[in-house]
Amino acid sequence: MPFLLSDGTSAVTYRFGPAEYDFSQRTHIMGVLNVTPDSFSDGGMWFDPGKAVDHGMRLVTDGADFLDIGGESTRPGAEPVPAEEEIRRVIPVIRELKKRTSVPISVDTYKSDVAQKAIEAGAVIVNDITGLHHDPDIARIAAAAGVSIILMHMQGTPRTMQDNPAYDNLIEDICSYFEQSLGVARKAHVEQVIIDPGLGFGKSLEHNLGIIRHLGEFRRFGYPVMIGASRKSFIGKILDLPVGERIEGTSGAVAAAVLYGADIVRVHDVKEIKRVITVVDAIVRGDRQPVMH
Repeated sequence: MPFLLSDGTSAVTYRFGPAEYDFSQRTHIMGVLNVTPDSFSDGGMWFDPGKAVDHGMRLVTDGADFLDIGGESTRPGAEPVPAEEEIRRVIPVIRELKKRTSVPISVDTYKSDVAQKAIEAGAVIVNDITGLHHDPDIARIAAAAGVSIILMHMQGTPRTMQDNPAYDNLIEDICSYFEQSLGVARKAHVEQVIIDPGLGFGKSLEHNLGIIRHLGEFRRFGYPVMIGASRKSFIGKILDLPVGERIEGTSGAVAAAVLYGADIVRVHDVKEIKRVITVVDAIVRGDRQPVMH
């Protein structure tokens, strides 16, 4: 399955530091590690740096292919955190995990100052929830360091994004957003890009379900597609369950996402989801058509 690089050539595999992943072989897992006191999903369980590092290593043992470390909650209604505080939270964790594991580390940030410090500490991916719309300088920093960028779609800001989100055409509006993001990334010569349509980030229940149903539409760009359904509120609405009881719902959403074309799934419950996607991959891999350019 060839993917585009910034120079217009294609690659079957992506390289993240010393790791090399062929997304055509299986679905890959990004484990979530929130170093925050107020994340919706884990309530600050890993705010202590030592506990965060231990949990990160547990995610690796459970089968995570990537670790995504974030120092600012982006739950609906969340207020922004100063870059200095975000740096204080994530850098010691990134630095220590870099010593302990070869699994590629991603930093979940939309601030170039945080991205720069995280890359210096060992991160090889910048996961930008604003898709370079907030701070385009991230593209320059990533390109200079030779690291990858995840471009996510978000309507509004975390504080306002769930205030009656609306689209003229859900899929085409998101794709137009990605065209702008990719233009910035290509201009900066970012070598590797992953796209994420941003479940829950300025999306209603029906928007989220529509994105999963039409996930294959985002493969038009020729880049790997990531999806983050883990424990999201749309699952809670369907099942009428609190965040701590959404593992089965997450499993169903992840299985559907893989069936519809996800290359990477971003999740909290790595061990359980690893089992889910191993079965789904056994069923569907080989049927998926390659992206041709």
